[in-house]
Amino acid sequence: MMLRQSIDIRAPATVIYDVAHDVSRWASLLPHYRYVRVLERNGDDDCVCVMAARRNFVPVRWTAAVHLLPQIPRIEFTHIGGPTTGMRVAWIFDPIRQGTRLTICHDMALLRRPLVRTALGSQIAARVFIEPIASRTLACIKALAEERHG
Repeated sequence: MMLRQSIDIRAPATVIYDVAHDVSRWASLLPHYRYVRVLERNGDDDCVCVMAARRNFVPVRWTAAVHLLPQIPRIEFTHIGGPTTGMRVAWIFDPIRQGTRLTICHDMALLRRPLVRTALGSQIAARVFIEPIASRTLACIKALAEERHG
């Protein structure tokens, strides 16, 4: 299962990437994030983080390996702990006439947890947790990038 969510942002990709790439700051930028703890850093472009957010009143938590590709730009995550272990996520920045279309792709094909890996489990994870959190993340990044860009 592949989930794609996009938002059009009136700012160039470089501005959006600059807002979004430092995941260690997400809890201070994104009100639905409870915390992000960096467990290890491998140079400037790779880290492993424990990330925690809220879906309404329900807390969720996962561990992700983060890979930054500033030249493209692109941000990639591989979930290595939590209910969505095995999921791969990519932030894709596509130029459009009015700015940039930011798309978050969640590839759920490699989910490892037996309950989440089932058709029903992946649908519940996608619709109840992943999509709502990603939608709020996109909306917040849009607001921050457009404010920064002017």
